[in-house]
Amino acid sequence: MPDEHDQDEEPELELTSALVPFFVITNGRALPSDQQYERTALVTALKGTSAAARTLSPEAQAIVDLVAHGFLSVAEVAGHTHLPLGIVRILLAQLEESGLVLVRKPVPRAEPTDRELLGDVLAGLKSKFGA
Repeated sequence: MPDEHDQDEEPELELTSALVPFFVITNGRALPSDQQYERTALVTALKGTSAAARTLSPEAQAIVDLVAHGFLSVAEVAGHTHLPLGIVRILLAQLEESGLVLVRKPVPRAEPTDRELLGDVLAGLKSKFGA
């Protein structure tokens, strides 16, 4: 038989949710508007960052360790760390501001070429060098 005291108690509030850890990981920080990293941007750790990286959060340390030996895309970093892409972007912004990582923007797509110009160049090369 339930006790009357149990019925009067409010249900216990859940203080943890899926968003709280991410808020803690980023220290409540949002992504700066000037650092909108694309998924294909390449990330690598700068030389001599191992001493400074020891004071980082575990998630930021994991990112530095991942990119210490070469380039990975932002999407690959998110996949390896099992963190959402937005959180990885915020952590990368913090790491880049601290001088621990280098983020290379993706190469822009080439503009369509003028086929007539290419045809003229090819015809000039053929006339000069024979074909």
